[in-house]
Amino acid sequence: MPKLPRPAGRSPLPGLVAGVAALTLLLGACSGGAGSDTAGAADPSSAATPSSPSSEGSPDAPTTSAPTTAAPNGEQYVALGDSYTAAPLVPSTDTADGCLRSDGNYPHLLAAELGYELTDVSCVGATTSSMIGVQQTGSGAQPAQFEALGRGTDLVTVGIGGNDVELFTTLFQQCLPLAAQDPDGAPCTEQLKGGPDDLLPAVARVDGLVEAIVTGIRQRAPKAEIVVVDYPQLLPAEGTCEAGALAAGDYPYVREVNAALSRAVMAGARAADAEVIDVLGMSRGHDVCSEDPWVNGIQTDPERALAFHPFAVEQEAVAAAIADLVG
Repeated sequence: MPKLPRPAGRSPLPGLVAGVAALTLLLGACSGGAGSDTAGAADPSSAATPSSPSSEGSPDAPTTSAPTTAAPNGEQYVALGDSYTAAPLVPSTDTADGCLRSDGNYPHLLAAELGYELTDVSCVGATTSSMIGVQQTGSGAQPAQFEALGRGTDLVTVGIGGNDVELFTTLFQQCLPLAAQDPDGAPCTEQLKGGPDDLLPAVARVDGLVEAIVTGIRQRAPKAEIVVVDYPQLLPAEGTCEAGALAAGDYPYVREVNAALSRAVMAGARAADAEVIDVLGMSRGHDVCSEDPWVNGIQTDPERALAFHPFAVEQEAVAAAIADLVG
């Protein structure tokens, strides 16, 4: 496997430690697990109130001006999702409720472009269960995201599924620390693949969760156009780099999981007749190892993006793709 060169004189370990610490604080136990209630997501009478994990340690972020807003046209837009929608640190971040929504995320950019009235309830750590039940953050209980929907809603975007079945928890809290112990091996693959904690069978269940979420949205917002947004490419098609911070032999497995998640999200959306934004396809060649990354690597940049989360350029590309689709 070809290996991209590391900058001279730098060790990956300090960045790994700092990155894992930031992700532990902010994404901590981001898990919906097998307990995600797909029936409840589709059922408007569901009383389920599952909790998702806390997102503590809200970082300080610089203040920037809001995107230019088109003249309001009366259209009501609701944005649902997890941290890849909230986009913490891109760049000015609201830390008040622990959800870490950026004013530069794609919902804000899209609403400004189209002149829609935005209700953005995306939240760091959200799972599909957070659509129908309370989500706990470091600042307290956040209401179910579906509460933002109504019969007057015209557009809904949703980016969800990555925190279910403990996907990101496992990648960030198990694979990254193992890399420090065996940087040239495949410790995470050996520990997970083919075993009871293998992520691939778990990810395959995400399509049913996403299908149920779209069904639930349609029941609550029957006239709304629904757009499901999948996840970007994190790692290069081949090779490794310091920004990726994984053990060299674990890159193929994580690539496989990344692609499987995207397929599952899009399959669930299409099964429920929702529109899809193929962010994985759009972001090919813009992984963390590329010269023009759309996603940050292991080092959190307080002025640009949380570790392993989208930069502004990715959010701008997603907003433009949705605008082309619905505009």
